Amino acid sequence: MQITGMLWGSKLLEYVDFPRAEILGPEATTDEIQAMLDKWGLLLVKPVFKGGIGKKGKAGLIGFAKDLDTAIAEKERLYFAKHSHGNSVAKSEGVTFESGIPAEYEIYVSITDSTIYRAPTLTITHHGGVDIEELPEDKIATVPFDPLTGLKGFVISNTLRQLGAPNEIISPLVQNLPKLWDLYHNYGMNMLELNPIRMMPNAKGRLVPVACDFKCSFDTDDPNWKRLKLPASLDSGELCAYELEVNQLRTYQGQSDVFVTNDKGTITAMTFGGGANALVTELLGDAGIVSSDFGRQPAVREDVRNQPHYLFKHWLAQSNVLFIIGGKANNTDIYETFRAMADALRDHLNETGLKPLYVVIGRGGPNLIRGMGYMKDALDGMKIPYKMFGFDSSMSAVVNYAKDVDDWMEHKGGKAAIAKAMGVDSNSKTAA
Repeated sequence: MQITGMLWGSKLLEYVDFPRAEILGPEATTDEIQAMLDKWGLLLVKPVFKGGIGKKGKAGLIGFAKDLDTAIAEKERLYFAKHSHGNSVAKSEGVTFESGIPAEYEIYVSITDSTIYRAPTLTITHHGGVDIEELPEDKIATVPFDPLTGLKGFVISNTLRQLGAPNEIISPLVQNLPKLWDLYHNYGMNMLELNPIRMMPNAKGRLVPVACDFKCSFDTDDPNWKRLKLPASLDSGELCAYELEVNQLRTYQGQSDVFVTNDKGTITAMTFGGGANALVTELLGDAGIVSSDFGRQPAVREDVRNQPHYLFKHWLAQSNVLFIIGGKANNTDIYETFRAMADALRDHLNETGLKPLYVVIGRGGPNLIRGMGYMKDALDGMKIPYKMFGFDSSMSAVVNYAKDVDDWMEHKGGKAAIAKAMGVDSNSKTAA
């Protein structure tokens, strides 16, 4: 789960008393907006996107207002703005009004778990407010620190001095940045980023770090994030109906999580295991519909059956190939898994009608032969053609076989040939 922006970021920073810009939400009245203008002289109007999506500033999705009319006009422009970055597309669900913070220095800070150092790392620069990828290496530093002692002031001080940061910003940052470790460590985060932190002079002329943008992601298998009491809908705004349904079946340490990679694809893949998921998603490319890791077998067989039920309900009608793939399992009972999937497929096609379909299976593990036998009997009963591969087969070769079958069905008459053998109409997605 990801959070971006100061609407919720400000609330999270409040837990550790980190200075932050003044925020008004979408419900702000004109009187409240005018009062903020009178106090600060400048407002930033930003769209509110659920989840995480970047490059909003470069896309012109930040408005600046020095008077009420401009602020309202920017609200109208951005309230339902659409934004795309890479493969991500999001629609705004309101705006925030954020106080303009006067500052000479802008700081970038992030805390993440590093697979290189096998430790939490601090990334920091006093040249913030820009894409850090554009900075030369001598202007930004990434340093690991001991999670047992946490992010101490001397780590921050030493790093900033090595970067040649001005002395006037070092002491305020040393005093405040360790608070971010408390937020990161105590509430189940695996990434926390503030960019920019603007160094605002207070009434006595001393600089104070003020967070002006916020981004974080949570390890949802760490129960500590639940202490924040975030609304369940916070990260679900951009999920499709299928993702919302199937992700409710989380079984073991986040397993059963899926996301749609191409809603126009023609191969429905049920993948078991993180390594298999990464390989299959990459090799299938645009032909694949979903990226899935159904992982370990749930304790209740009904849950095993519900997973393919949702998959078939949403995607089987447009699929040429049903692809069931995974490595050699250690504990999963393949017979129980295949029995649940075969029953779910039969139930679905009994309800919607048969359709031209080819099933490709590659799996290994306990009760494999018995499970394949059950699947074979079910597919034979529905006259659905299939190919099954054992644990000694190359997974990449099995993926390529599924792609070849898909291409044959889509472009070389395979769909019509299978429809004829099954006695169904090849032109309709489902036929009774």
